[in-house]
Amino acid sequence: MLDLPPLYLMRHGQTNWNRDRRIQGQMESELTETGRGHAARQGEILAGLTLPAGICAHVSPLLRTRQTADIAVAPLGVGITCDDRLKEVSLGAWEGGYYADLLQENPDLRALNIFDLCLASPGETLADLQDRIGAFLRDLRGPAIIVSHGIALTVLRGLARGLDHAQMRALDRGQGYVIQLVGGVETVHR
Repeated sequence: MLDLPPLYLMRHGQTNWNRDRRIQGQMESELTETGRGHAARQGEILAGLTLPAGICAHVSPLLRTRQTADIAVAPLGVGITCDDRLKEVSLGAWEGGYYADLLQENPDLRALNIFDLCLASPGETLADLQDRIGAFLRDLRGPAIIVSHGIALTVLRGLARGLDHAQMRALDRGQGYVIQLVGGVETVHR
């Protein structure tokens, strides 16, 4: 487990590709109206919390996370910085396809949950993702709001809490809420 400042973790709101069950990875997709609602709810949650002095926001540079931050974080007057290390896991040649087609063509992948499926892609490995997310966490100097992606945030939470692969696999990767992480303990604000 890493010794980290207080963190407020947010997955981006629903995108067109989430809704359509397309494989996003690091490809771009805009928020749906539902996704904008997720981000608005996250903004309400953040506004209702007593955030630490000096907090800043670190956001993946992908469109869906920037849109989420614009809706949820910008109204708070918190400084926002984009960081490439917070991008979603690269899924290589799978990106842009549909999950249904991938699973039809590769029946051996059907038994995997989304976390293990993404890590079985021809893109980044778990070790690759842990290296880049770990470097980001080691560079943090104060409390932060982090807006990122489902798999990237799962690995971030795993590193922050000292979780093994099975424990990371079991984590919820939902949208529209805020996870407060202090001293390795998570509090979910819905």
